[in-house]
Amino acid sequence: MNFDRIALRVPTILLPAEGVDMTRWAVIACDQYTSDPDYWAKVREVVDGAPSTLELIFPEIFLEEEESAERIAGINAAMDRYLAEGILQPLPPGFVLVDRQTAHAPSRKGLMVALDLEAYDYGAASTSLIRATEGTILDRLPPRIRVREKASLELPHIMVLIDDPERTVIEPLFDKEHPMAYDFPLMLGGGRLRGWRVEDEGSIAGVASALAALAEPAAFRKKYALQDQAPVLYAMGDGNHSFATAKAIWEKLKREAADSTAIMDHPARWALVELVNIHDPGLEFEPIHRVVFDVDFSKLARMMTGFFAAAGSSCRILEVANRAALDAALQAEKGETRHLLPLVAEGHFALAVIENPTLQLTVATLQGFLDAYLAETAGARIDYIHGEGSVTALGSRPGNVGFYLPALSKHELFKTIILDGALPRKTFSMGEADEKRFYLECRRIGR
Repeated sequence: MNFDRIALRVPTILLPAEGVDMTRWAVIACDQYTSDPDYWAKVREVVDGAPSTLELIFPEIFLEEEESAERIAGINAAMDRYLAEGILQPLPPGFVLVDRQTAHAPSRKGLMVALDLEAYDYGAASTSLIRATEGTILDRLPPRIRVREKASLELPHIMVLIDDPERTVIEPLFDKEHPMAYDFPLMLGGGRLRGWRVEDEGSIAGVASALAALAEPAAFRKKYALQDQAPVLYAMGDGNHSFATAKAIWEKLKREAADSTAIMDHPARWALVELVNIHDPGLEFEPIHRVVFDVDFSKLARMMTGFFAAAGSSCRILEVANRAALDAALQAEKGETRHLLPLVAEGHFALAVIENPTLQLTVATLQGFLDAYLAETAGARIDYIHGEGSVTALGSRPGNVGFYLPALSKHELFKTIILDGALPRKTFSMGEADEKRFYLECRRIGR
């Protein structure tokens, strides 16, 4: 069942057969704990040879290993084996309603659906119904394409956001009774996951109708106080590059198809995702800070002033005595026409005040300068840091500069994407690592 106008498909979802240990089956997103081999070793210990999505994914910590081709072949073979042996069983066509409990939130609600890749464009000037929220780095796609291109199954860690302040799409489903699909604890402190099968025509039609109302052009423009912008219904939350990979493979299939009409019903045209309402109280955005290494702060400050002057803005840098004085300066300098960039350089604190910035977000203002600075400064490099304490520790070292960034308000995300396009990379994180999606549901993507 398709709802083409809103890029929605009712999928046939595969779940583990009765008797499969769900705690050992479900594994966290492959792009988490990428510098923590101990975590993935513990996952292997927990799984201990049982059927598991660990055999169906490529944790990114291992992407650079020499045996990657063999690992991918093993993943493809495991997918085919799980299908042949009946370890995965299809549900009737429908959605899966999800309730995730973590150590940080008692509940985060979601809905498993399939979205049409024909309605997605990750280009910078995209006006598609499905939008990227961060710039897509094309160099990150090839290894993901190698994993997916011969796969018979997809397992999503993709979370797609909808802007539904009245809670009309997902939340009403919790007021009805649906058959339980699963209820189990996740491994290694991941919390608990419950799911229900949403198969009745009334519930499915209700979801489609509510999504269509969010995308209705007149209501969309009124909601965001806009004039002629094309509606955006879905915004990528987590898994931007995985969704872009699915898009790249779909475009390749179309190019190589002998029959351009018949290919349009290929299962790879759609991607399985979890929809989450950005207004869900269990969803929080965390800031991602910046530290620049091997720099001369005096030169950086001069370049910063010149960069913003050339862009039609202005920049002044206020040096302060300590972190408490920095916090006081932040309060004193607040203004609607300013972006404030607190920083630490070799143990000294300062505040960069940008007047009349040309972009909506503070992080975009900073990243624009840092990209230009790094392009012109040999040897300098950047890292993206979670936690202010880490920024202070790293930024206090000789030759380093740390920038503290505010958390992006999740209520500003959609309008910012509409006005500015995809955000700078590493603009925000949807919660902590152990709150990320665990692989569970599967869908066939091969014929």
